[in-house]
Amino acid sequence: MDQITFHHDTVLSDVHMLLPNTCHLMTRLNYVGQPVFISKFKILSDGEKLDNNDPGKALKDADDYDDPKEGREKNTEATQGKDGEGCGEGNMKPFLDEDGDLDITHRPRKSPMGGSSRDLVCPIILKQSNPVLQQEEENVDDEVDKCFKGIIRIEHTMATPLEDVGKQVWRGALLLADFILSKPATFRGTTVLELGAGTGLTSIIMATIAKTVYCTDVGEDLLSMCKRNVLLNRHMTEHSGGEVRVRHLDWLQHDLCTDDDVEFSWTEDEVADMHKNTTFIIAADVCYDDDLTDGLFRTLYQLCSNFTHSCTVLISIEKRMNFTLRHMDVSCKAYDHFRHCLSQLQDLVDGRCSFSVEQLPSNFAQFLLYERIEQLELWKVIITPLPFDQARYNSELFSS
Repeated sequence: MDQITFHHDTVLSDVHMLLPNTCHLMTRLNYVGQPVFISKFKILSDGEKLDNNDPGKALKDADDYDDPKEGREKNTEATQGKDGEGCGEGNMKPFLDEDGDLDITHRPRKSPMGGSSRDLVCPIILKQSNPVLQQEEENVDDEVDKCFKGIIRIEHTMATPLEDVGKQVWRGALLLADFILSKPATFRGTTVLELGAGTGLTSIIMATIAKTVYCTDVGEDLLSMCKRNVLLNRHMTEHSGGEVRVRHLDWLQHDLCTDDDVEFSWTEDEVADMHKNTTFIIAADVCYDDDLTDGLFRTLYQLCSNFTHSCTVLISIEKRMNFTLRHMDVSCKAYDHFRHCLSQLQDLVDGRCSFSVEQLPSNFAQFLLYERIEQLELWKVIITPLPFDQARYNSELFSS
């Protein structure tokens, strides 16, 4: 396989670069020839989760991640003299081997089986394939599922062009997943629609609490990857009784595809169920292009205009600051346009719905390990249909 190269339009998620001590295993080539990796995300227990109200609280050791305490002990040993006393600054003697080279003490890797601490490397021949689960994966027994209890396995690509960023995992998805896990009573038994679901990570976590999750995006290859991830994590959703349905939904089109001959199309019953029962719409890190952002808000308006009940929309976004020669300053054009669309939605008066916009604090507990930076934001929009009489009055007033 040719070596992966970076081009001017290559985009790489910080999640893949900064996730500590995680082995990203490349498994295959997808339908369009891109390398596909699989990564594990552990949902931390109550004793392990990070309390963002208490930044000084220590994180308990998790099997899949480095133990910072162990590293500190090694550093302490390296800075002590023969008598166990710390060497003062300027008096520290370097550790040299017999050849006079600098001898660096490394923390030993944990090896549960003993013997060599290195992982066994088994070379494989990759081939381009359509992402369909093998029969043996579809019939994984309960014992194998128990090995992945509390572990989300996600297939994804890395270093993609901008149009394929949905195939990567982004911090906004992890932030939204944290919020869902911190408010289980809010989402239990609900019907949820995710827009721009990408790899499906947030939909999968939502399905551990909610009843039905419509996981939507565009592109056959992306939706196939998303469906594969849903199957890989069915041990998480089946245990709670949740269901994820991967469906095609294009923000730049007005109608939902209900053609039986098209994969990932909707059935008439699903469309009716989505309109009747959806109480939450979620979207994670999808506002990076102005045209797509406009399409997102048009889709939200069109969907909620068909609802006869209130709906809560949750949108996570990361402000990505860039220095531009045009402004000669640091700016975030995509974020500014997103805020403009939010303002327009809140001020919209059309006689059908009322809109309430609110930014939520990001100090809820952290169940997944990632860097929760200050540029991550979570927004809530409550869309409420107006009563018939008031709607008719406002409509006549608006038209005049």
